[in-house]
Amino acid sequence: MALFLLWATDQAGFPLTHWAPGALIVLALLALALVTIGIRVSEIPVAVRIALACLAAYTALSFLSILWAGVPGDAWEGANRTLLYLLVFALFACWRQNGRAAALLLSVWALAMTVLAAFVALHVATASSGALQRLLPFGRLVYPTGYVNANAALWLIAFWPAVLLARSARLPWGLRGALAGGAVLLAEVGLLGQSRGSLYATPIMLVLVFALVPRRARTFALLVPVAAGIGAAAPAVLRVSDHLQHGEVVAATLHAAVGTMFIAAAAVGLAVALAAAVEQRRLLSEPAMGRLRTAVGICALLTLIGLLGGGWAAAGDPLARLRHGWDTFKSVKGYAANGSGNRLTSGLGSNRYDFYRVALDEFVAHPVAGIGADNFQQQYLRHGRSNETPHYPHSVELRTLTQTGLVGCALALAGLAAALAAGWRASRAWRAHDPLARDVAVAALGGFAYWLLHGSFDWFWEFAGLGAPAFALLGLTCALAPAATTLDASSGPRLPAGARAGPPLRAGARARRGGRARRGGPAIGRWVGVVGGVLAIALVAASLIAPWLSQLEIESAARIWPRAPRVAYSRLQDAAALNPLSDAADLLAGSIAVRFGDLALADRRFSQALARSPDDAYATLERGAIASSRGRQDAALRLLARAAQLQPRDPVSRRALALARAGRRVSVAELNRSILAQAQQFR
Repeated sequence: MALFLLWATDQAGFPLTHWAPGALIVLALLALALVTIGIRVSEIPVAVRIALACLAAYTALSFLSILWAGVPGDAWEGANRTLLYLLVFALFACWRQNGRAAALLLSVWALAMTVLAAFVALHVATASSGALQRLLPFGRLVYPTGYVNANAALWLIAFWPAVLLARSARLPWGLRGALAGGAVLLAEVGLLGQSRGSLYATPIMLVLVFALVPRRARTFALLVPVAAGIGAAAPAVLRVSDHLQHGEVVAATLHAAVGTMFIAAAAVGLAVALAAAVEQRRLLSEPAMGRLRTAVGICALLTLIGLLGGGWAAAGDPLARLRHGWDTFKSVKGYAANGSGNRLTSGLGSNRYDFYRVALDEFVAHPVAGIGADNFQQQYLRHGRSNETPHYPHSVELRTLTQTGLVGCALALAGLAAALAAGWRASRAWRAHDPLARDVAVAALGGFAYWLLHGSFDWFWEFAGLGAPAFALLGLTCALAPAATTLDASSGPRLPAGARAGPPLRAGARARRGGRARRGGPAIGRWVGVVGGVLAIALVAASLIAPWLSQLEIESAARIWPRAPRVAYSRLQDAAALNPLSDAADLLAGSIAVRFGDLALADRRFSQALARSPDDAYATLERGAIASSRGRQDAALRLLARAAQLQPRDPVSRRALALARAGRRVSVAELNRSILAQAQQFR
């Protein structure tokens, strides 16, 4: 959990150098648990075993996709990230939890995220005017993840467990108040991101909660003060964005918004805590409580009718609104298709329609096993229509379908369905023996469900600081699912009368329970299990360590090359050796050589990059320009035509090809100045 918080504080664990060492920590914890605690496979519910097997098979397929991926280095990184999620899920799902331990774990994480949200709000409120432009570009909070939609999801993934856990009558009243107040603060900080994805995912979550989660009156009774607190502070929060978009001085507006956030959170926390204290002291008789629940249910029904009526009146003709949303979503104008009003309600214009079109086309072209993990960018450069260059298709479902095909989609769906089935059983079981476990299971499922919903139209799989906590929540839910032989949360498997439970059986070290074992059989089985486990752990560790160390060398070379180019070249050579599948080190070495005018070295390193990723447009363009500057006209035309084919919408490539076809030489220095100017334009 501390690791998840650490990732949340800096880019949500997106860079490889952030999440790879964390994955090694998770691997070490998993190995430590296997060695010191052991594992009873029979105690793991069948649904959880199916989920583990399917997710492991999906991870293996991701690694296999390196063989047919156009950019094998990216496929390796994508497979390793999938491996991280498998390790996190296994660490949380393979060992049974009781309700109190799971509630403590989930509460500590939700409250820690609340503290982090409070820090972010105060940091923004005290920032200088220059810093505000970095923290809230165009009026949208990007700190600390660096991406506005991921920023909103970071807080809302914790919001739902906090809300659903706060409704449990089995938690102390003070804790319930703290969770409810924290939920308000998490939602308000999330609202600073102006994420349309969160706006559309939230109503779907509400429908799912009221449709699937039992004790709807209790849920409604908690959501009323939470929604009131959010609604009270929302206008002040939205004014911050409006003022920043118009370039106004917003110090007073920002201070007022942050102050309102904290006041609303404190008020809601106090109200919920007082109500919980009254409930726990049982000041009302059972008949009175029954009448109160009935009244709350009637209020909930009336509120639903009021919301539907108010929404209809505010939206006008629903068919016209749907048509407008679809037209803006599909428009080739992208973000420009939106209206001039509030960003959250002005339309659905973006370039996602084009991303999804290319993703589906690639699936049709490669339906069985896909194009390879994290290999979307090259295909979009070639077939897209917008000026964006997305690395990912902005949808976890389309990512799975496009990059791993029908086989990967079937494995992922089967694993997810099995895990959700186990979680559903956990949320319905333990009614007599451990009712708190049911409440925790519901809360953890809420956090995972939000990640999945919002990730259906954004690229959240690639943020380890979002994906790892989501799979931890799913695994925690599975750990609360009762096994077939379970009596209750603490008694373990059912035993004959008078029998004593033995110690856990270590993996690979099961002894025969009856009769004499064959001579040497148990020893051989034990050693085979130990050796196999050690080899598997070593292989997984090597897969994580090599790209991580390679990226560290690349980042070091990028920092020192202006003052120590020879050292930078040496480190890039080491980086290329550590990660033989990636072209990143060769691309950087070629770029450095171009800066120093060493075109022979640059051409050699770009050629080595193309040997690893033959369809790299940048390396192809640079080699074409170098060939042109040296007077090798035929090679220049061939390479520049290839570069223009790989990224047909790129104006720099088209201009270089036009110069070569006109019989003129392409200036490498001028070409790179154009590339740099274009990159700065889209920052």
